[in-house]
Amino acid sequence: MNYYQEITLLPEAEIPLGFIWQNVFQQVHIALVENKVAPNQSGVAVGFPNYGQKGFPLGNKLRLFAKEQTHLEKLSINKWLTRLEDYCHIKAIKPVPEDVTWVSFTRQHVKSPGRIDREMRGKAERWSAKSGKPLVECLAELESTKPSSKCDLPFVYLHSQQTKQRSPDTNSKYPLFIALAKVEIDQQGVFDCYGLSAKSNGDRELGCVPQF
Repeated sequence: MNYYQEITLLPEAEIPLGFIWQNVFQQVHIALVENKVAPNQSGVAVGFPNYGQKGFPLGNKLRLFAKEQTHLEKLSINKWLTRLEDYCHIKAIKPVPEDVTWVSFTRQHVKSPGRIDREMRGKAERWSAKSGKPLVECLAELESTKPSSKCDLPFVYLHSQQTKQRSPDTNSKYPLFIALAKVEIDQQGVFDCYGLSAKSNGDRELGCVPQF
């Protein structure tokens, strides 16, 4: 990644940082989808220079990275964030500094409590049918293996565009949990349309971005 563009989020007393993140990152995601280079693959990656800080754990800055300056110019993120111009400041495209470290940001999939309950009940029903035990007994015995829906990773809420199109009245909001991994050298992995490393989708190398 040789070029970057930095977006600073500007919260107000009435407009919390988390709400601005939700709206800014939603637009960034849509922009990456519209400019994808392959199915669910983006030529532009995202970075969070203040990841893990106190307060809001994603910080107040978002960086977009690309190997070629033209990729960021074509994305034209200013156009996508026009209606949010009072709540974010977008800097010009710049070369990445020479003295950087490398990190990888990936999506961490966390099942919702409702989905966990549905899957556990399905397991219990299959076990009950196979063993002949009562369903309530199978549920009780499986309780110790029930996965947790709790996750302490930083996240941003997004709306599923597909869910909104299929059923406009359905709550389409979901948390996008983001994990950070430090790496010693830049790896030539790919990025999904969130701008995150697509490592979780296969056995490729990590998609890495500079951290400075």
